[in-house]
Amino acid sequence: MDTVDLLLHPVRLRIVHALSGGRALTTTQLCTLLPDASKATVYRQVGVLSDAGLLEVEDERRVRGAVERRYRLRRERAVVDAETAASVPVAEHRRVFAVAMAALLAEFHAYLDRPGADPAADLVGYRQHAMWLSREELAALIEEMRAALTRRITNEPSPERTRYLISPILFPAEDPAAADGQ
Repeated sequence: MDTVDLLLHPVRLRIVHALSGGRALTTTQLCTLLPDASKATVYRQVGVLSDAGLLEVEDERRVRGAVERRYRLRRERAVVDAETAASVPVAEHRRVFAVAMAALLAEFHAYLDRPGADPAADLVGYRQHAMWLSREELAALIEEMRAALTRRITNEPSPERTRYLISPILFPAEDPAAADGQ
C-alpha cells in the first residue's frame, strides 16, 4: 500500500496527526485521543501503519502480562510529495478531500465533546476568505504560508504547548474563463 492509500483513512490520518511533533504514544493513549473510534479500529489501524513502516516501535514494556508498545511516527515516510500528489487523478481528489474532511470533522467533534471545551478561549478558528489572486500572487501566498507553518511544525510537545490542527484548504472558487465575462 502506498502512502496516499495509507493516509486515505480517517482514523489512520488522525493517528498520524496524534503522533506529530516527535511524540511516542501507546495504542491505549491513542484510543484516549480518538474516543469516537473503537479500540479495535485504533489497534487495527496502528497495525496497518506499523506494518507499512509509517510507525516504528520506540520501546516496549510488560503491563499485566501483555506487551505495551510506544509508537513513533516516521515523519519522512508519512509525506506525500508534490510528484505523487500531481499524479492523483482529478476524480480521486474527491475521495482524498472527503477523507481529509472526515478526519477534520471527527477531530473537531472530539474536541467539542471534551469537558471544558471552550472554542473562544482556545482561539478556535474556522474562517473562509475569498481572494482574487494572480498565479504569481498565489504562488507567493503559498510560499509565505509554507514558511510560517514550517517554522512551527517541528515543535515538539512540552507542558506549555497544546497540539493544534491547522488545515489550509485552497482551491479556485470559480472557473477563470467564466469569471472573464463579468
